[in-house]
Amino acid sequence: MADTIEESNISYEELMDLENDFEDVEVEIIRKQYEMSKALYAKRAELVSQIKAFWPLVFEAAPMDIDEYIQPSDSALLLSSLKSLSVTRFELDEDPVKGDPRSIAIRFEFDDNDHFEDKVLEKKFWWRAGKDGFRGYVSEPVEIRWKPGKDLTDGLLSLAKAVYDEQKGKPRPAGKDKKQEKEPLTDKQKALKEKIDQTGMGGVSFFAWFGYIGEYITAEESREALAEEAEERRKRKAGEAVPKKDDEDEDMEDAEDSDDEDDDDDLDIFPAGDAVAMAIADDLWPGAIKYFVQAQEQDILSEIDEELDDEDDDEEEEEDQEEAPKRKKQKA
Repeated sequence: MADTIEESNISYEELMDLENDFEDVEVEIIRKQYEMSKALYAKRAELVSQIKAFWPLVFEAAPMDIDEYIQPSDSALLLSSLKSLSVTRFELDEDPVKGDPRSIAIRFEFDDNDHFEDKVLEKKFWWRAGKDGFRGYVSEPVEIRWKPGKDLTDGLLSLAKAVYDEQKGKPRPAGKDKKQEKEPLTDKQKALKEKIDQTGMGGVSFFAWFGYIGEYITAEESREALAEEAEERRKRKAGEAVPKKDDEDEDMEDAEDSDDEDDDDDLDIFPAGDAVAMAIADDLWPGAIKYFVQAQEQDILSEIDEELDDEDDDEEEEEDQEEAPKRKKQKA
C-alpha cells in the first residue's frame, strides 16, 4: 500500500500552494491570450455578421453540456431571433494589469421576437473567493422584459431577481457562524422554493440561466480572502509559521453536513449556471466556426436522408404499380 501524506514530510498546504502556483500560470495565459486574440475575434464578428443564421446554427450544434439545457421552446426562439453572441473578459477591459481574466460577460443580441422586449441580454460572472474557502463564479440575476403570457421561465426568473434584491447587502455568515441556527425563509424565498419544487429542474428553460447567482460574495470579501491566502502562501514559502484558524478543524469535520444543508436550502433556479457559462466562454465562443460548419453538415445530411427516403417511397410505389396487374391476373 502506498504511503499516505501523513507518513511523509510533505503537508497538504505545500501541495495546495503548488497547485495554486499552477493556477496562477493558467490565469496569466488567459490574460495574454485574450489580448492577442482580440483582433481575430473582431475580424470574425465582421465576417459572420454577413451570415444571418450563423449564431442560431452554432447553438443548434452546441455541445451536450449546453444543449441539454435548451428546451424545444428555447431552441425555437434562438433559431428565429438570435442575432449575435459575444464573450468578453470585462475586468481585463477595465484594468489589463489587475483585472481577473476569469471574470466573463456573455452578451446575446436578438431581433424582434414574440417573447420579450429586450434587444440585448448580458450576464456577467465574477470570479471571486470567499473566506470560507469558496472559489468560483458569482453572478446577479438579469431581468428579462417578457411580453404578456410569453415568459419561458414561468415566473422563476422574476422571483429569483426579487429574492436576490432582498438578500443583497446582507452580511454572509462564515466559519462558526454557519453553524448557528439558520434564519427562516422570507415570503419571497418560500415562493421561489415552492416554484422550483413545482417546476422540477428537468423542465427549466435555458433562459432561467440568466437568474443564476451562485454565492453571495462581495468584491470586498473576495479581495480580503485572496489577500489572506497570498500572505499565508508567502509565509509558508519563507518558512514562517502560519497559525491555524480556530474553526478550521471543525469546518472540515462538518463539511459534508454543511454541504447537505446548503443543498436542501438551495434557491438557485439554475444551479449549473457557472458550468454553462464556462462551456460558452471556453468552448462554444472560441469554437463557433467549427460548430457552424458541423450544423451545415448536419443540415446537408438531413437533406440527403430526406431525398433517399423520397426515392425509396417512389420505388415502393413503382413496385406496387407493377405488382397490381400481376395480382389481378392471378385472381382471374
